[in-house]
Amino acid sequence: MIDELISMMTPEFVSYILIPALIGGVAVTLCSALLGVSLVLKRYSMIGDGLSHVGYGALSVAAVMNLAPLKVALPVVIAAAFILLRMNDNSKLKGDSAIAVFSTTALAIGILVSSKAGLTNDVSHYMFGSILAMDHNDVILSVVLSVLVLITFIVFYNKIFAVTFDENFSRASGMKVNFYKMLIALLTAVTVVLGMMMMGALLISSLIIFPAVTSMRIFRSFRAVVVSSAIVSVVCFLLGFFISLLFDTAPGASVVIVNVTVFGLFSLIGFLRTLGKKA
Repeated sequence: MIDELISMMTPEFVSYILIPALIGGVAVTLCSALLGVSLVLKRYSMIGDGLSHVGYGALSVAAVMNLAPLKVALPVVIAAAFILLRMNDNSKLKGDSAIAVFSTTALAIGILVSSKAGLTNDVSHYMFGSILAMDHNDVILSVVLSVLVLITFIVFYNKIFAVTFDENFSRASGMKVNFYKMLIALLTAVTVVLGMMMMGALLISSLIIFPAVTSMRIFRSFRAVVVSSAIVSVVCFLLGFFISLLFDTAPGASVVIVNVTVFGLFSLIGFLRTLGKKA
């Protein structure tokens, strides 16, 4: 298997497929991990799953209409993120119910449109991911938007921290809570659309959820969890990616399995640490 992997590493494969996939993947996994901490703590963790289904519907419609997929999906998913946030705050349809309504409707529209147009196979990579199919334009767009997401997160880190832990106190102290919640929703929407190219609509939420809940098995402070999530996310992506090349498995699924394994390892360490403190 190792010999086969080495034989694949031609200059063309490395330059045009491997390096773009690695750069794009690392950029997206970093953004997913950082935002995932706030989303998990605010119990919005499944919003990534819901938005990815909305994105699949938008991408399918764009493919049928022969439009640029990402340019269509990005504004649609951002709009959906804002609507979900407003519904959660002001509607009787809240949380998981609102996400389920949006995600299943958008997914059904995407499947219906693509199947009617005979493009089911053409858009299937949006469902399951196809990181090795990312071209240089996809990578450039992913890196640029990911850098913007990372910079925004760092600049507004203290505000995001405050809104994540205590909205009422933040509002009482004069902070524009709704603005920062919208900002989190915007960054999440952008990250989900970018991540769909790599993980697909069915698995993108794993990039948001697993690094955060894994880090929370051991660390307790917000900053430590954020840093740990970023490291765990990138390491799991790299391991999963190269395992997929070595054993010829689906990259997205391989990344998820590595994340599950690391989650189990961190859970065991956290359990043993707790036993040690009680002893």
